[in-house]
This record gives sequence, C-alpha cells and structure tokens, in this order.
Amino acid sequence: MSDTTLPPVKKDSKTQPTDDVRFLQPEQILLIDHALEQVGQFGEVRLIVEKGKLRFIEISQSMDVTKLQD
Repeated sequence: MSDTTLPPVKKDSKTQPTDDVRFLQPEQILLIDHALEQVGQFGEVRLIVEKGKLRFIEISQSMDVTKLQD
C-alpha cells in the first residue's frame, strides 16, 4: 500500500456507520485488504452493508488511457 494522503471523508448519511455496524470479522478484513491491492491507482472499493452486516465488496478498476496510447 502507498503512503499517500487520502482526502477527508464527506460527512453525510451514506458514509456514516450505523449503530449496527460495530466490527468486521478477521476474514472480512483480509478480503477488503485483498480488494484494495487489486484496484490499482485509479480504482475504488465499495463496501455494501445490509442489515448491519457486510454483504458485498465491489471492486471498480480504471485505467488511464493516455498512458496506454504511447
């Protein structure tokens, strides 16, 4: 993982954890870590929580097409 500084998280109802989400299982943390390694420089990882539990991990990968045109 890189040592880049991340922008601040927006404070709205979509990003605020609910009282039902208190912790992740160690296996889930490993899955999230693996997803973060896969996304690359321009990708993103989204955690989908349903009924207070992690349900899905979405990985979105993007490429800089200007670098591909060389």
